[in-house]
Amino acid sequence: MPEFTTRTLALIDDKERASDGRSRYGSYLALNARHLHDDGQPLSPAAFAAAAWRIATSPVMAPGYVRIRPDLASLTVVSAEDDGSSLLLRLAVPVRHQALAHRPAGRPADWAAYRSPWTEDRFARLIEPEQLDRTALLVTAELVRPVSGRLLVDPSTARPGPRMTHEAKQVVNSLVEYANDSLGGAVANLLAGGAR
Repeated sequence: MPEFTTRTLALIDDKERASDGRSRYGSYLALNARHLHDDGQPLSPAAFAAAAWRIATSPVMAPGYVRIRPDLASLTVVSAEDDGSSLLLRLAVPVRHQALAHRPAGRPADWAAYRSPWTEDRFARLIEPEQLDRTALLVTAELVRPVSGRLLVDPSTARPGPRMTHEAKQVVNSLVEYANDSLGGAVANLLAGGAR
């Protein structure tokens, strides 16, 4: 099973225990069919990619077909234009004080690391401090990257099934690879100032 690295932000994880015997993700696409068509017609490539991503990630699918590295707050695919014709990857990265060029004066509280006792994740989830008995400075960096139209799939159907599942997996897999390739180095550099 693939694992997260300092440059890996997202992974594909389609477990074999699907209720339809084929694809766990395909089952979730069928359950969320209302989001995958426009009055019975296939969505635009950008709208299809955004819907496929939303369904592939938590909280819609838990655990997600796309797993986001635990120390990242979110990795979403959003519309870049009002008409929905282009997309952006939007990544929120909690940044601990030790990664900053200058530490804040007065020693405010920072993000707290949380490691689940049931997993062996190398990257701890960052949460608000348990006790807020002093000022907390919780810094989050947001990286935004345009998505090339070449990564998108023009959906050939508005009905869930094997063909739609294949097309959704294709676009989501491309987006995961693109996120890792185009943002992974920037996140690694951003967080290099402190031990995670």
